[in-house]
Amino acid sequence: MSPDATALEGAATGSAPGHQLVPPGLRAQTRPLDGTHPVDLLQLAGDGALLLASPGLRLAGRGRAVVIRLPRGIADPAAPTLLAEALSAIESEDPVGRPGSGPVALASLPFDREAPAELVVPAELWVEEVATGASWVTRIVDDAGRVVDRTGLLAETPRAERSGSTGPQVDPRSPDAFEVRSALPHEEWCARAERVLEEIRAGRVEKVVLARRVDVRANRPFVVEHALRRLAALYPACALFSIAGLLGASPELLVRRLGRAVVAQPLAGTVARSGDAAADDAAEAQLQRAPKERNEHGFVVRAVVEGLRRAGVDVEVPRAPEILRLRNVSHLATTVRGCAAGSPPASAFELVRAIHPTPAVAGVPTDVALATLATHEELDRGCWAGPVGWMDARGDGEWWLGIRSALVEGAEAHLIAGVGLVAGSDPEAELAETQLKLQALLSALVRP
Repeated sequence: MSPDATALEGAATGSAPGHQLVPPGLRAQTRPLDGTHPVDLLQLAGDGALLLASPGLRLAGRGRAVVIRLPRGIADPAAPTLLAEALSAIESEDPVGRPGSGPVALASLPFDREAPAELVVPAELWVEEVATGASWVTRIVDDAGRVVDRTGLLAETPRAERSGSTGPQVDPRSPDAFEVRSALPHEEWCARAERVLEEIRAGRVEKVVLARRVDVRANRPFVVEHALRRLAALYPACALFSIAGLLGASPELLVRRLGRAVVAQPLAGTVARSGDAAADDAAEAQLQRAPKERNEHGFVVRAVVEGLRRAGVDVEVPRAPEILRLRNVSHLATTVRGCAAGSPPASAFELVRAIHPTPAVAGVPTDVALATLATHEELDRGCWAGPVGWMDARGDGEWWLGIRSALVEGAEAHLIAGVGLVAGSDPEAELAETQLKLQALLSALVRP
């Protein structure tokens, strides 16, 4: 740990512009890698690092140089300014000049917009651009050229070079005995779903996303690296993440901003996949025709489009949703594309604030749905279904919904899955859908 590390404790906190200042003399030194010794990002993530590996860009950060705290959460009007000022206060030596180079903050943000949040600028950030194969590393150094790390993690021997195998591994350290328990009996959860449906039938709310939790206790601590490798093998089209104990494989892109180009891909509407091609095609065709599913999907798309437009994005919306196929389920998906206007355009973080929470994880109308959840769900979601992602000093960034995820704490894991209740929903069918969604993480964690 560098001598300057302790000076950074609490340095990036505040709730008013100008209060949050990064200590002087910090520089982000970005250096391109030649590809001779490829970096195994999942192995780095196994060291308690920060990982966000999407189909476009893969980032793995080690150590903590700066922690940017938002005591009032992302709902604080000053939050975008605090984040932008903190990143711009770090000088940048960046010959790469691509999204994700220079100083970058990563975070798993709470579902509750008003809950305290924090973003981390890693002491060392390894990045790989999937399409081009370009890769680079950024280190935060002090005025003496020493890497600034408040955790001491970088004092350990780095494990950056590939170990030879990138697939799922078996290791004696991994747990081999598990207890899986639903936090609520099935009957009680279905009863809560029925009470929410009564609110919907009474016309007080149109859609509510009700979640349920499953707890897993193992005989030994979970090995994060191995769980991530299994998720990578099972769900290659999803974004892998491991930040602040929350790990998962999200299928849902909340929003990406690269330059002025903006993309979001809201999901809503789900059907199980059987592995039989003809049966799956028929189920997907029914999914696209089903009024309940199309209605639920439309809620989400409209909310995302309206939020982006309020943030100054010129949006193009496809006329009909497509099918997103995963290993065990298919979803209705709409890829929304746009161009961020304004000078400067809204940052990726500002776009997150404009659309989170979407009806995909909260409901319609949002305020009424959240109040309904407070009454009937009685579940602390933490960072589940919150935004997970990164932003650099240019305002570029990529944020995914923290779904298909688990909070892992040593030998315990807490999994949450949610379903959208609308008029015509059946509690038992919705319970079955949560079981499908929970299977994504159970298959990676529970390996007897």
